[in-house]
This record gives sequence, C-alpha cells and structure tokens, in this order.
Amino acid sequence: MQTDPQVTFHGLAHSTEIERDVAGRIAWLEKFYPGIVSCRVAISVPHRHRSAGRRFHVTVELTVPGGEAIVIQHEPSLHASKDAEPRQHLKEADADRAHRYARVAVQDAFSSARRRLEDFARLQRGDVKIHAAGR
Repeated sequence: MQTDPQVTFHGLAHSTEIERDVAGRIAWLEKFYPGIVSCRVAISVPHRHRSAGRRFHVTVELTVPGGEAIVIQHEPSLHASKDAEPRQHLKEADADRAHRYARVAVQDAFSSARRRLEDFARLQRGDVKIHAAGR
C-alpha cells in the first residue's frame, strides 16, 4: 500500500485491538489485490438504543489505480438472513445480533470489500465481458 491506512472511530472510544484487527484485514485484502493505493476505515455507533444495544456501522474506502474509489458501507439490518429460521418480531433486540460486536461488523465489511476488489480485478484483466450499449 502506498499510503498508511487510516482508522477512525465515531461515537466510541479508540480501540487498539480493533485497529490491529483492521490492519490485519487490510493485509488480507492485499493478497487479493496487491495494488491498493490507500484504505480508510470508519467505525461508528450512530445510535445508542437502550433495548436494542449498540450497532456498529463500518465504512471501508479503498483507492485502487485505474479505477474509482471502492466504498463499502456496512450497516446492521433489521431483516434476518435468508437461511435463518423465521423469528417473531425482528425489530426488537434480536435484529442482527452480530453487528453489536465491532469485530464481526468489521469482518463483514472487509468480506464485502474483498468481493468488490475481486470483481474489479476481473474487469481489469478482461475476464468479464462488457456488452456494448444500444444492443
């Protein structure tokens, strides 16, 4: 990476443990696309609901050569995953429990970033056909 990664925290105290986890995940992303120019990560807790707990929002912004910035905004959902068993009232405290924990939210955001980087690399290599407009 050409520039040092930036990790910012909004609405929660700075955590060196989470920052180390983010640094490890950035190194992991470089295995899939070694040409990453810069990476900025923002971890925030926008609302603090007493009954629903803390939900972490993670934004990952990657800059790659020859392309637009890749921005991943990973926010908790009020909907269950497709393979989960049906629940009675999802908007209560059971909604997306995993995102109450910052490390899980960071992991999910970086998994999405990896998929987007792999898609971008396929486009650069020409492995994906681009259809002409007007056909």
